[in-house]
Amino acid sequence: MRRDRGPLLLVAFGLAAAVDLGSLAVGFTPGHVVAKPLLMPLLAACAYVRGGPRPLTAALLLGWGGDVLLLSDAEPAFLAGMGSFAVGHLCYLVLFERLGRLGRPRTSAPRARAARMSVVCGVAYGFALVAAVASLWPGLPADLRLPVAGYSALLTAMAWAAARLGPVTGLGGALFVVSDLLIATGVAEWPQLPRPDLWIMLTYLTAQYLLVHGALGTFHARAEDTPTHGKVSTNTV
Repeated sequence: MRRDRGPLLLVAFGLAAAVDLGSLAVGFTPGHVVAKPLLMPLLAACAYVRGGPRPLTAALLLGWGGDVLLLSDAEPAFLAGMGSFAVGHLCYLVLFERLGRLGRPRTSAPRARAARMSVVCGVAYGFALVAAVASLWPGLPADLRLPVAGYSALLTAMAWAAARLGPVTGLGGALFVVSDLLIATGVAEWPQLPRPDLWIMLTYLTAQYLLVHGALGTFHARAEDTPTHGKVSTNTV
């Protein structure tokens, strides 16, 4: 019965996202302040009613905590918000590792191809991480440099793990990196696009939706392919 509410919750998420992005596009701050805190709870509820694993719901709710904290411009709130997102990335890492283990290829050739792709993605993300941190470092406030570097490493690990799971989650992870990079360039006082908050939220919301869509699709597909005695409950994955 609870799955029947999934489409309604997804529509509600879409409406809240439209209000948030529209408010940012026209500079209507109250609309953004009202809509932003609704986004991740609605997406988390949608994931829950569709039988999503607990780490997925936890990651989204931790994203909600980060969203609310980042409504403030104060540095303590920024650090706390970054910490909330960091724990959310850990939840995603746990989820992707477990989903990857469920769907690991059994024959040598697919395993070898998957290993090569994993190495290629890892090297690419590694170079991107080093380049981003090195470029941003001089412009960041001194007390934010190490936290931002540590968070960036965790975010990159999450994006790499998402890419190993499939193209949908891979794109979601990449867009999450883009969104947070836009935030970091603002903190480092780099030149910004017009309406920078709009682009940050657009890439962020797309990223979270793709991560949820890809993770749920992978989870349900692999649960169906697993023999009955090896299935893992949605309450424990």
